[in-house]
Amino acid sequence: MQVLLINSSPHARGCTWTALSEVAAELERQGIGSHIFQLGTQPVAGCLACGMCRKTGRCFRDDKVNEALALVPDFDAFIFGTPVYYASASGQLESFMDRLFFCGSSLFANKPGAAVVSCRRGGASAAFEQVNKYFGMNNMPIVTSTYWNQVHGNTPEEVLQDAEGLQTMRHLARNMAWMLRCIEAGRAAGVPQPEMEPIVRTNFIR
Repeated sequence: MQVLLINSSPHARGCTWTALSEVAAELERQGIGSHIFQLGTQPVAGCLACGMCRKTGRCFRDDKVNEALALVPDFDAFIFGTPVYYASASGQLESFMDRLFFCGSSLFANKPGAAVVSCRRGGASAAFEQVNKYFGMNNMPIVTSTYWNQVHGNTPEEVLQDAEGLQTMRHLARNMAWMLRCIEAGRAAGVPQPEMEPIVRTNFIR
C-alpha cells in the first residue's frame, strides 16, 4: 500500500514539507509506503474548461498535473499539503487540484484522501475545509485526525516545536494506515465497492 503526498509549497523543504514528512515517517512505522511529490516553483495554470481531457485523459498543458496524473493509479491514498495564504490554500494547489480532478476524477474514487495545512498563525481551518471539498465531490473517504490537520510555525524549526501539530500528523498517518487496511480486508472478504448510478446533471435555469 502506498500513499502519495503532494507538497504545494514553493519551498521544497519548508513548513508544509516538515508536516508531510512527519506523516510519511509515521506511515513507514505503520508499514505503509509513501512518496512526497513536489509541485515545485513553476506556475500551474488554472483549468480552462476546454474539455480536451475528457477525450484524451490528459490535460493539454504538459506540466505537473499530467506528471501527477500518471502516478495516481499506482497509489492507494492521497494527502494534499498546502501553506496558508490569506486563509486559503495556495493558488498553485487550487489550480493543480482543479485540473487534476477534472482530468482524472474516476482514478480517485474510493481511495482515501486527506488535507494538511501549514500556517504561521491563522486561516488554517478555512484552507483545510477548502481542500477537503475535492474529496467529498470525488467519492473519496476523508481521513481525519484528533484535530484539524494543521501545523503552526513560520519556519520548519518552529513547526518542529508545535508538539500538538506534529502529534496530529502522526495520528492522521495512523488513521490513514488503519483505513487502508480496512479497505484491503474488505476487498479480501469480497465486499464490493459501492455501485454508482449514472451521473445526473440538474440545471436550474430553463
